[in-house]
Amino acid sequence: MKLLVIDIQKGITDERLYNFEHFIQNTVRLINAARQNNVEVIYVQHDDGEGSGFSVGDEDFEIASQVTPLEGEKIFIKTINSCFGNKELTEYLNGEDTLMIVGLQTNFCIDASVKSAFERGFNVIIPAETNSTFSNDYMDGETTYKYYNEMMWPKRFAKCISVDEAIEMLNGKM
Repeated sequence: MKLLVIDIQKGITDERLYNFEHFIQNTVRLINAARQNNVEVIYVQHDDGEGSGFSVGDEDFEIASQVTPLEGEKIFIKTINSCFGNKELTEYLNGEDTLMIVGLQTNFCIDASVKSAFERGFNVIIPAETNSTFSNDYMDGETTYKYYNEMMWPKRFAKCISVDEAIEMLNGKM
């Protein structure tokens, strides 16, 4: 199993996110549990392209301070919604069977990565309250979160479990 931390970057990691405090607290708990149990934590950053303000070298592009990678943890950059758009990451994950996915945003990069992982044969685990998004013109952040985590992904693309269950899984107790 590997823990993928997707797009938790400075420019989009703030109080505008649905359930922001729980999202950060739960994500940090999972990262810590993974590290304590020698489960590899892999970071993915989204690059919107030069001049966008959300690209390599821009402050908003940097990984948010709450989830700073440790020295030696792998970081991959992607330019499309799915993290599998990065060929090096896709090759690196070859042979893995289970991916636990956390990050931003639920309805963009997380959804695309969940479905791409499923299509590639991975067992996908989504811990509750470890992905989030903003309100948009069609749905508020809470409705968007619930749509994916409670209706779209379970029993189709991913196993959606509680954070405590995810930590037990990382601890090797499930």
